[in-house]
Amino acid sequence: MYSHEFKKRVRYNETDQMGYLYHGHYISYYEIGRVEMLRSLGLSYKEMEEKYRVMMPVMSLQTRYVRPARYDDLLTIRTTLRQIPTQYITFHMEIINEAGKLVNGGSVKLCFVDMENNKTIPPPQFLIDALEGKF
Repeated sequence: MYSHEFKKRVRYNETDQMGYLYHGHYISYYEIGRVEMLRSLGLSYKEMEEKYRVMMPVMSLQTRYVRPARYDDLLTIRTTLRQIPTQYITFHMEIINEAGKLVNGGSVKLCFVDMENNKTIPPPQFLIDALEGKF
C-alpha cells in the first residue's frame, strides 16, 4: 500500500451560501490528490501524455460526504493505492480536517489509454517501476 498526503486550504470561492465547501469541488480535490501522488513518484500527468503518450481517463468515481468542510479550513487530502495497478488503477481518497476527522471519502478508478490509437492498454512499465518498493 502506498499513501501520499497533500494539504489544501478551502478558498472562499469554493464555498456555497452556507459557507461549506461546495460538494462538486471535492472531485477537484480528488484530482489534486492523484496529481500530487504521481508527482511524489517522480511522474506527472503532463509527462505521461507528452513523453509516454498515455492518458488516464476516469472510469468511475464514488464519494461519501461525512461532515462539512468550511471556508479557510486546512484539509489533508490523503490518496492511497492499495495495490499495484493491474488492468486499472484505483485511487482511494480521504479528506481530513485539522481536527483529524474524516470529511469525505471515496475512490476513483481510471484506465490507461494509448494516445496514438485511443485504445486501452495495461499499466505502463514506467508507472510500475515508479511504484517498485512502495508496497
